[in-house]
Amino acid sequence: MTIHSLMSLPYGNDALEPYITKETISYHYDKHHRTYLNNLNNLLDLLPKGDAMRSMDLKDIAINSYNKPEMIGIFNNAAQILNHDFYWLSMQSNGGDEVVSNKLLDLIKEQFGDLNAFKQEFKKVGLSQFGSGWVWLVQDNITKKLLIIKTSNADNPILHNQKPLLTCDIWEHAYYIDYRNQRAEYIEKFLDRLVNWTFALANFLS
Repeated sequence: MTIHSLMSLPYGNDALEPYITKETISYHYDKHHRTYLNNLNNLLDLLPKGDAMRSMDLKDIAINSYNKPEMIGIFNNAAQILNHDFYWLSMQSNGGDEVVSNKLLDLIKEQFGDLNAFKQEFKKVGLSQFGSGWVWLVQDNITKKLLIIKTSNADNPILHNQKPLLTCDIWEHAYYIDYRNQRAEYIEKFLDRLVNWTFALANFLS
């Protein structure tokens, strides 16, 4: 069988408490994320032995299966693994404002006015996503400007000429155990207490 492995969390299952609980991590990471991985491996194993997609990394699988109806299952599962890997890395214990680098903060101020205005816009975009999806801070590959965007379901900015810097998962399974239907509070806690600005900066500079 073609095997893609589950990314190890960069912290313990309880490291994000009380903002994201160990119970949420156990369902979200150990069940939802793992199911995407198992589904992808099973689908890839059905491809002909010489199919190049069997040996591609997740990013290339998502790019090469995007907008191809006959590969919708492969795309959805590969892109969701990619998105979730990025989401876990977008957070850290004791994250939030105090770890924003001066360089990235200057860019945020230039684009959005100040950090608080950025947060309000990020939350606004996240709340405007109807149904399941993601809210992202990205850098446009053409203009080089920072943007806040939303994507539905398994969609990813790399498919739209944008470079992701960080993301917040706004599928209900990401927050419903801890916040019920309060998506706004979940996004606020992500921004104020969990966001990994060091990771965001590394993506901007790489």
